[in-house]
Amino acid sequence: MSRGDAYIGLMSGTSLDGIDAVLIRIRGTGGATRYSQLAHVFRPFPAGLKQRLLENSVPATSRVDEITRLNVLLAHLSADAVVAVARKASVALSRVAFIGSHGQTLQHLPEPVRMFGTTIRATLQIGDPSVIATLTGIPTVGNFRLADMAVGGQGAPLVPYVDWLLFTSTTKNRMLLNIGGIANITVLPRRCGADDVVAFDTGPGNMVIDALMQKLYHRPFDRNGAVAMHGLVSHELFRWLARHPFLRRKPPRSTGREEFGGEFVDRFLARARQYDREDIVTTATLFSAYCVHDAYMWFVARRTRVDEVFVSGGGARNVYLMHALQDYFWPVPVQTLDATGIRAEAKEALCFAILANETMAGRPANLPSVTGARKSVVLGTVAWPQKP
Repeated sequence: MSRGDAYIGLMSGTSLDGIDAVLIRIRGTGGATRYSQLAHVFRPFPAGLKQRLLENSVPATSRVDEITRLNVLLAHLSADAVVAVARKASVALSRVAFIGSHGQTLQHLPEPVRMFGTTIRATLQIGDPSVIATLTGIPTVGNFRLADMAVGGQGAPLVPYVDWLLFTSTTKNRMLLNIGGIANITVLPRRCGADDVVAFDTGPGNMVIDALMQKLYHRPFDRNGAVAMHGLVSHELFRWLARHPFLRRKPPRSTGREEFGGEFVDRFLARARQYDREDIVTTATLFSAYCVHDAYMWFVARRTRVDEVFVSGGGARNVYLMHALQDYFWPVPVQTLDATGIRAEAKEALCFAILANETMAGRPANLPSVTGARKSVVLGTVAWPQKP
């Protein structure tokens, strides 16, 4: 393998649980992209870091000195993940061409606001690419979202471009559903072009479930959906959840902790005092599945009826959530992405390796029809390591 075709992708998502790293071999760009995955590792965050990140993603509890330090700490942890995945693949760091790092989102503010006479959209992903590049000796692409936002886009979702490259079928209408902290869908009509792709955030994925598990059970998440499987749905709570205004917001749209984070969970729990904790988790889990299907019916199904659904992200391992999705989409089959040969947990990291490949080739990789941007742009900034 030459240094020119080994890439590492890094993803730290809204679940705030750690860093996924994937090492792949890439040939070609754009529609000619071909890849093979050599290794995937997951590096959990140190104890207490998730809470620190949560505190600094909320204006009321954030501190600029902590954000500054967390920016560097996340880069060090990312560099450690790079070393780990290269070791697992038995590939020397000197043979890795580039790293594509999503970074850890602290704030995503896609709605335009006026500041001092200028209209802006903003986002902040920490884990500085220049630190990663210097620590690993590998050029690193980061800050993928800002170029799209600079031309009027939401800066998200970005993965649909890779979905289009890798998963478009000549015979089937496909939906790719990723369930991280936030859930998002990519709809690929058969034989579609880039302008035919439909993609957007549907609402909470694991974010609300994980927060409830921490508050009610002192556990980081509902492993395999075991708690949800033992509870009952509260129809009163479910109706309150289903009235959330985000569900009727038309695409392009994206969301995060700003709408479904701690403040939302506290309001939910205030309404749920009379219910058993298992029922609260079950209701929240069903709501995540409902949001996906509701978004599909409102914004997709009138134009494209999907033939199959593939699920990635941590939520693909939640048995109750997968059963709920299958019930909603029946008779359309709902499967984990594993059925395509890609591990569900590895997909987003893999996507950012491929996006880095597009960046280094100077190829635009946003989809204006998805993000709302005025034009296609090359994504990301490139940090170069110091020469020996």
